[in-house]
Amino acid sequence: MKKRVVIALGGNALGNNLKEQMAAAKITAGAIVDMIEEGHEIVIVHGNGPQVGMIETAFETAAKADRHFPVLPMSVCVALSQGYIGYDLQNTIRMELDSRHIKKDVATIITQVEVDPYDTAFENPSKPIGGFMTKEEANVLNGRGIPVMEDAGRGWRQVVASPKPVNIVEAKTIKTMLAAGHIPIAAGGGGIPVAMKGGQYRGMPAVIDKDFSAAKLAELIGADMLIILTAVEKVAINFGKPDQKWLDTLTVAEAQQYIDDNQFAKGSMLPKIQAAAAFVKSSPVREIFHTHQHSALITLLTKARDGIAGKTGTKIIM
Repeated sequence: MKKRVVIALGGNALGNNLKEQMAAAKITAGAIVDMIEEGHEIVIVHGNGPQVGMIETAFETAAKADRHFPVLPMSVCVALSQGYIGYDLQNTIRMELDSRHIKKDVATIITQVEVDPYDTAFENPSKPIGGFMTKEEANVLNGRGIPVMEDAGRGWRQVVASPKPVNIVEAKTIKTMLAAGHIPIAAGGGGIPVAMKGGQYRGMPAVIDKDFSAAKLAELIGADMLIILTAVEKVAINFGKPDQKWLDTLTVAEAQQYIDDNQFAKGSMLPKIQAAAAFVKSSPVREIFHTHQHSALITLLTKARDGIAGKTGTKIIM
């Protein structure tokens, strides 16, 4: 059955710098066009952790060297990252479509994502951005009042506030593109964080988790499936231990129990499980129009097509 699918690309699908990004985008394009070739409607959401950190650092460095250069707010850094990541993705996907003689257009939508300005996340920065650093380097930043945290055993990184998305401002535009048969790249880096103030949207000092934004977007456009791509083929409990167990299916209730048992790393698998469960629980109105249950899938990029077919990955259901 053909599905409307929102795909959330993890950092491993984008690389850590411009050269790696261009190479990774080609591989990513092939896997995405595999799904398009089978008739699925695809919306692409991507992360921007390394990229937005580099952009912020570059402008901060420039401002120190020349006072005429501004230090950009995080919302503008996210907007810049959407443009330059989307540029690589849309061009590599278009080339892949052309090579298979598939007549479809693909375009990046600079997407604003509304957050609650009173979200408690602003009091507790937790979203890692930028590259990894040593403990000593982290201590230097911490001494300057820049929050840092250890990221899932991989090193130290700068962290910023990560509020939950409450609305996708350009959701109707994305639906219009899908209805016309186009392929949108949207909510890149989790979207530009904005809040309504004085009758207009204003940028907020935050980075929204792209998996939560993908889940919210999937809800708003009536997607059948949310696919969150990561570095493993399936979700595991007791990960890295002798009794490690890979999961084929996970109900929302089971997911919550495993979350309560601290089975998933906060900077890694936890937000993916939470976002997947949020989508599966969302928008029951869709069931009026669909006879099948909507679901989420967590798997590798190269296994996404097989995952849609039910051959692999971890499927999250009610």
